[in-house]
Amino acid sequence: MAPRLIMYHKQSTSARTRFLRLPYGGVCGFAALPDESVVEESGATSPKVVTHPARVLRDAEVRLGLPSGSFEMEPGFRCEVVAGDERTQVFLARFTSIDPPFETAQAHGSSFIDLTQARTLAPVELDLLRRSYERILG
Repeated sequence: MAPRLIMYHKQSTSARTRFLRLPYGGVCGFAALPDESVVEESGATSPKVVTHPARVLRDAEVRLGLPSGSFEMEPGFRCEVVAGDERTQVFLARFTSIDPPFETAQAHGSSFIDLTQARTLAPVELDLLRRSYERILG
């Protein structure tokens, strides 16, 4: 499985946090995780190959048509998702713009949602969002 990226925007004045929901209906860019996916607890096993986060960020910028530097990686956040014999890493990145890029998101069939609007996501994505939110809040 390809590495995934959860993208969020945190308003600097109000700290309102919104996550980018992608056209497939979830938040793990850019495709749904398999139904049987679960988050592997840290330290259970170490991955044989580690993806460099810069590649994942740049891929997201290109897919969304954003300029380089539109994302900043959330340090210290890296989850591993397991589905059968397949594993993938999930990263967390913050939009660097003052306001969420609503028009860009809409042009790509995406939207920004609050955490309370994520109730319909797959269980693995809800778990990842919970972990993301804990990391964002510090």
